[in-house]
Amino acid sequence: MKIYNQLSQFQKLPHAVVTIGTFDGVHFGHQKIIRQLCERAAAQGGESVLLTFFPHPRMIIDPENQDLKMINTLAEKARMLAELGVDHLIITPFTRDFSNLSPQQYIEHILVNTIGTRHIIIGYDHRFGKDRQGSLPELQACAQTYGFTVEEIGEQDINDVAVSSTKIRNAVLEGNVSLAATYLGYPFSIEGPVVKGDKIGRTIGFPTANIFVEETYKLIPSDGIYAVTVEMDVSGPFDTGNPEAVIHIPRAAAEQAETPGAVYKGMAYIGQRPTINGMTRNIEVNIFDFEREIYGQRIRMNFLKFLRHDVKFTGLEALTLQLHADKAATLDFFRSGNL
Repeated sequence: MKIYNQLSQFQKLPHAVVTIGTFDGVHFGHQKIIRQLCERAAAQGGESVLLTFFPHPRMIIDPENQDLKMINTLAEKARMLAELGVDHLIITPFTRDFSNLSPQQYIEHILVNTIGTRHIIIGYDHRFGKDRQGSLPELQACAQTYGFTVEEIGEQDINDVAVSSTKIRNAVLEGNVSLAATYLGYPFSIEGPVVKGDKIGRTIGFPTANIFVEETYKLIPSDGIYAVTVEMDVSGPFDTGNPEAVIHIPRAAAEQAETPGAVYKGMAYIGQRPTINGMTRNIEVNIFDFEREIYGQRIRMNFLKFLRHDVKFTGLEALTLQLHADKAATLDFFRSGNL
């Protein structure tokens, strides 16, 4: 899969099969559309193109609202799309100028003249162009003129999946990571480099790896303790940060990146550590049966089950007793075959 960080990098294709959307989470419903996209491209002898946007349109249209967080970072989304078989991923900067394109301009300048669209697949409720004025009728009206065909994913087909990115975000924010995994089809995860903490966990027998999440827009689960698995050294060739580069991700490389060598069990903590009067929100994980120093290494933490809320204990002794109970509950969870 090739990644383009702006439309000007893209070279018009002779037969592009296109779908458009934010695809945050790449959940079951998204996967249904993407598989259909790739199947149509293969059947027509064309190439599949997924046009997505960053920042999320709501961040530009409603800049005062900073509450919207994304299920996936761009790199996470790219890996999953490559594994699903998408040929081209265009990450279009969503700006005020872009949002002011009329539906006609959007179809002519972007879909036809820039991408070379010959077939487009959209959801029944897809909207585009200024004030979201464009929809299926506008595409159908232009189809014959510009030589492309339109395929709609019907309301019944999408509603049968009963999944939405909003439902997933709400589940994660509530700590219901098992429900989020059901919607996504895979565990919700966060990843980042391991940074140094104050090492209090070591003094009570529960050393933790502190994870720094670089992307401020990344969704973080609610405070509490979770059963997790941890994948080591997940850094790879999926840097989407260079606006000048066209990045190529072979599908085999994407699959390899999603198939780590070692997976460890552990329990994660998210919160401000009220027992020691902490001032910042930490994301840390106690990895079971693991003693290596991994500062600077990038790890991925997959959230499997919410165990309990964050509470303030009377001191480190009471906290330590509770952590032993938390570990026992986590091990019971894994012994039940949850890995």
